[in-house]
Order: sequence, then C-alpha cells, then structure tokens
Amino acid sequence: MAGRPRKFDIDTAYNAALQLFWAQGYEATSLDQLVSTMGLSKSSFYQTFESKNVLFQNCLLHYGKLSVTEASKGLMEAGSPIEFIYNVLIQNAEEARNPDAKKGCFMMNTVVEFAQRDLKISKIVTAHLKAMKKVFTQAISSAQAHGDISKEANPMELADYLITTIIGLKTQVKSGSSSSKIQKIAKITISSLKSAA
Repeated sequence: MAGRPRKFDIDTAYNAALQLFWAQGYEATSLDQLVSTMGLSKSSFYQTFESKNVLFQNCLLHYGKLSVTEASKGLMEAGSPIEFIYNVLIQNAEEARNPDAKKGCFMMNTVVEFAQRDLKISKIVTAHLKAMKKVFTQAISSAQAHGDISKEANPMELADYLITTIIGLKTQVKSGSSSSKIQKIAKITISSLKSAA
C-alpha cells in the first residue's frame, strides 16, 4: 500500500534544518525546534527523516556537496587560479560585514562539537575535507602552471595549508574579527603561497 503523499517540500525542510543546526549546533537544537522550523508534525518528521541524528548527517552531506560544487564552479569561472584562491579567502571578509552570517563553518563547528564521538559524522567531515583538498590542490597546480606559485612547492601540502587558513578565518569571523582584518590575512596568505618553495 502506498504511503500518504508528502505535503511539504523536502529541500525546503532540509534547508530550514540546516540553518538551525548551523546557527545553534546539534545538541542545542531540540526536536520541537526542528519540527517547528521545518513546518512538520512529529509523525511526518520521523516518517521522512528517521531521527534527529540522521537528519543532521544528511544536512552535513548537503552542506558539503554544495560547498564543493561552489568551489569547483568558482575555480572554473575565475580569471585565474590565484584569483580563485584569493576570492575564497576574501569571502570570509564579506561574512564579517554581515552579522547574520557570522556562524563559522558548519563542518568545523561540527568537528568542535562532536570531536570523534560519532563515527558516521567523522566520516562525513573527513570525506568533505578530502573533496575540498582536491579542489584546492587543482587550483594550486594550475597556479603553478600559470607561474603564480613556485613549481618547487608541493600542491597537496599547500592545499592543506590553505584549508587550515580558511578554517582559521571562519573562526575569526565567528569570534567577531573585522572585515579589514580578514582582508589583511587573506593578502598575507596569498603572499605566502606565492613565496612557498
């Protein structure tokens, strides 16, 4: 027997849950808050999403997929690979201008909250970081081919450095750093990449 037709847009529901988890974290977000924000009854919630934890995992996967897709698109559309890298760094300065955007990185917030307590969530975060590293390694290799970064440098090591810097910048934004400070750090990072050997 077929179940009742779904009376809500699942993508809208996922996005509402993602924004709530991102702003408050997993533990601080109650089931009542979720069903209210998503516009669902508890029965619809459980029928569709199984549990709060499963929903959270799916929100992380969705966030990770969007982040990697946006990064890949940004690399393709940028005037040069080094411009793409700078754009990624400077996006944090834009977030610093918007009080409503100062939520940090959803993935890294999750790492801080969960540490290694949940194996499934740890695997999602690890897979996301590997995917982002692949994009940044490609960008750095292309920048080397363009002559903007020394060919003596190791692209994968610089990609790790770049990811660490981006995580740090997002943490700076979340803690209240100014847009001008973020811009200065972004410029120093670009100079460091160019001088790496």
